Amino acid sequence: MTDTPMNDTPMTEAPARDALARRTVLVATGATAATLAVGAAVSGTPASRTADTADTAPVAAAAVCTLTREMTEGPYYLDGQYVRSDITEGKTGFPLELALTVVDDDTCATISNALVEIWHCDALGEYSGYVGNNGHNEPDSGTFLRGGVLTGTGGVARITTVYPGWYRGRCVHIHVKVHVGVTLTSDGSFTGGTELHTGQLFFDETITAKVGARSPYSANTVTRTTLAQDGIYDDGGAASGLLTLTALGSSPSAGYSGTLTLGVERS
Repeated sequence: MTDTPMNDTPMTEAPARDALARRTVLVATGATAATLAVGAAVSGTPASRTADTADTAPVAAAAVCTLTREMTEGPYYLDGQYVRSDITEGKTGFPLELALTVVDDDTCATISNALVEIWHCDALGEYSGYVGNNGHNEPDSGTFLRGGVLTGTGGVARITTVYPGWYRGRCVHIHVKVHVGVTLTSDGSFTGGTELHTGQLFFDETITAKVGARSPYSANTVTRTTLAQDGIYDDGGAASGLLTLTALGSSPSAGYSGTLTLGVERS
C-alpha cells in the first residue's frame, strides 16, 4: 500500500517489458493436444448458454500450445490479496468468467495447486488501492477486483470478475501472476511460494468496442487506447495473452467467458 502511484502507460512500462522479454515456448505434440483438449473441455461454455458467433473472438487454427510472454506487473500490484474465486466485491460491470490453464513449458503437463492471481481496473479505469488516479471518485476497499485461486487437478484456475475498463495510455487488460508452493493464511490470503510468471491478459478489440459503448463503461471519461495503439501488447495473439472470448448471451451485458493457456517455466 506504500507504492508510489503512477500511470501504467507505455512510457513507464516499456523499459520493464524489455527487461522481462523472456519467452517460454511450448512444443506442440500429440500428447500436448490431448492435455490441452482436457483443459478446453472443462472450461467450455455451458450448453444452456448460447454464444453469438458474431460476438466471439477469433481462435487461431491448430493452437494446441501457446507461447506465453513475460510482461511487466505495472505500478498497481498489491501484496497479500485474498485467495478467492470471485473477486468482484459487488463492482458493476459485465460478467467475465475466466478459465486459465497452467502448463509446464517443458512437458506441456498441466500444473495443479498453482496460485493464479489477477488484478485489474473497474469499469471507470480505477484500481483498488489507487482510486482517483483515472479521474473518478468512488469508494476504495483496497481489495476489489484483486485475488487468486489455486488450479485444480486439470491445471485450470476459474475466476469470476467483470470485464475491465480502461485508463490513460493502456488498452483493456488484466494483470496475472502464477505462483507455486504458496501457504494459505488464516485471513484468506497467501504467503511465500515461488513466482513463475508475470503477464497480462488482453481482449478482442471488436468485443471491447461493444462493451465500452454501454453503461457503466460509457461513463468512463478517459479516451480508450486500442490494442493497436497499446505499447505493451505486441499483436502476438495467444502468445501475448489474448484471451479467447465467448459470449454468455445475446447481449454484451450478459458477459463473456475467457480462456487461455499459460505456459510457465518451473525451474
